[in-house]
Amino acid sequence: MGQPLWIDKYRPRRLSEIIGNQEAVQRFVSWLKSWRPGSKPAFLYGPPGTGKTVTVEVAAEELGYELIELNASDVRTEEAIKRALGPASHYGTLFGQRGRLLFIDEVDGITGSEDRGGLGAIMELIKDTHVPVVLAANDPWDPKLRGLREACSMIRFNKVRVTQIVPLLRRICQAEGVKADDRALRIIADLSEGDVRSAVNDLQAVAQGRKVLTPADVEWLRARDRQYGAFDVLKMIFAARTAKEAKMAISSSLVDYETLLQWIHENLPLQYEDPEELAKAYDALSMADVYLGRAKRKQRWELLRYFFDLMTAGVAMARRGKYRFVKYQFPRKILLMSQTKKAREVREAAVALIASRCHMSRRAAKAEVLPF
Repeated sequence: MGQPLWIDKYRPRRLSEIIGNQEAVQRFVSWLKSWRPGSKPAFLYGPPGTGKTVTVEVAAEELGYELIELNASDVRTEEAIKRALGPASHYGTLFGQRGRLLFIDEVDGITGSEDRGGLGAIMELIKDTHVPVVLAANDPWDPKLRGLREACSMIRFNKVRVTQIVPLLRRICQAEGVKADDRALRIIADLSEGDVRSAVNDLQAVAQGRKVLTPADVEWLRARDRQYGAFDVLKMIFAARTAKEAKMAISSSLVDYETLLQWIHENLPLQYEDPEELAKAYDALSMADVYLGRAKRKQRWELLRYFFDLMTAGVAMARRGKYRFVKYQFPRKILLMSQTKKAREVREAAVALIASRCHMSRRAAKAEVLPF
């Protein structure tokens, strides 16, 4: 039998043992204790490994709830969600506990068109439930999740600080009989970037079977690539001190480059208050857009290197003062495109019909006939 995972072996058993995000944990516990039929569901969101799932599981154990847990990435369709959670949302527990607690994890994993009605089924469930419902997601800002966000009490979990992760890693090493150099633990915690699960898994990978752990034993962890969502990539670009730092941000981005262009465009006025900085940044971004358009129209994909340089380094180097934190906004253009999708589909269908009947191109039908 294989060795148990340390992330399970040293999982918190009490709410007081959860490291980091104590304010979010307390908000969730207060929500659960005060929940009544008709109350809003709780929506826990934040980066992976920050304690969302373990908070729900430990709170259920500590407060005496029967936990019904579902990973929305595995059960994605309307039929599957109703079959899994429908009865549980209406009937009490058989085990004498306070009641049931429904937990739907990774709801941001069911936004695709192939997930026939999954989000609609969750919306219907939270409107009609007789028991508390908790949702969790890494990235809740997809336009398709807007209805869920508005219907829930949002509770943010932030990345856990290095100074909180290192003592946990030290306790695990002591329990496992490993004499660990604090510098090695610091490297692991730094590279985890606030993800406790990642830090513990990395510790097990480098320390299991050893009696001593040195900085040299963990250096190989630095070579691994990590990927980031839109908020992190924006911060990396806007906070970059050199052109190289800004350009490196895009290589780790989970966001496709055209969407990232919209994110930068939306948030430039929030990040750069100085008119000269803003003008210089917009000049670089507009030139990036020109190169992107030319690369796509003429299939000159070698031009994309200039697009990437201008969108990242060009924008970052427009800043003259110190980086300041701002709350980034979701691109309005993407929201508008999502809201007008059906209308645009009807318009394109009409254009296709006009073009075929009038023996003209779609472009001509759209410009010359459709307006009338």
